[in-house]
Amino acid sequence: MMRHVGRLLAVLVLAVLCLQLWFAGRIALMNVLAPQSTSFQRSEAIRLATEKQRVAWSQQWVDNDQLPASLKRAVIASEDDSFAEHGGVDWDALKGAWKKNEKAQARAEARKAKAPAKVVGGSTISQQLAKNLFLSGERTLLRKGQELVLTLMLENLLSKQRILEIYLNSVEWGEGLFGAQAAARHYFRTDAARLGVFEAARLAVMLPAPKRFERQPGSPYVLGRAALIVSRMPSAQLP
Repeated sequence: MMRHVGRLLAVLVLAVLCLQLWFAGRIALMNVLAPQSTSFQRSEAIRLATEKQRVAWSQQWVDNDQLPASLKRAVIASEDDSFAEHGGVDWDALKGAWKKNEKAQARAEARKAKAPAKVVGGSTISQQLAKNLFLSGERTLLRKGQELVLTLMLENLLSKQRILEIYLNSVEWGEGLFGAQAAARHYFRTDAARLGVFEAARLAVMLPAPKRFERQPGSPYVLGRAALIVSRMPSAQLP
């Protein structure tokens, strides 16, 4: 009996190691080949096809030298201000997010609400990319552990510049709308390379909830938050 259990555990360990090697190979290949799609994009395509019987899709890859510094600075200032310095995980940001969520949960329980009004993430650009590239949206300890492993792989197998390039070309900016070029064309009728500073900041503000902000991309909140991001952009360090 114990021998069979040991063999089963050995097979499971081997399967996990093979999976990690497959992930590592896929990531290493991204040094020379852009990913054709991400796990999140594929799940969105299935959702759109199922719910709406059509898949309205817009995405066009733009090389790193055609992505404006203003957009890179805006996204870093908005999403991950220590991107150029951390090794994939910003532990201070995670700790801060944990405390904010605990306080929000306590307030919700005091009001007998079902859930806090807002959940703070604390994920870095590298973590977001790891999740979007390979994982589902479920929130489990196993998935978070795999996300951490993938994040470390990204940081060690790709340059920071390449991570940001892939992120900006694959991140969601609205329903069926992926990447900086598609977002620039959709919201401002221009190419990503021609985005102005304030336009770049407005796009950066949308990233945490693109489907919600897509309905009102010029709302007072978006414009006010964009102005704050513009003020932070000069100090945003590019990799």
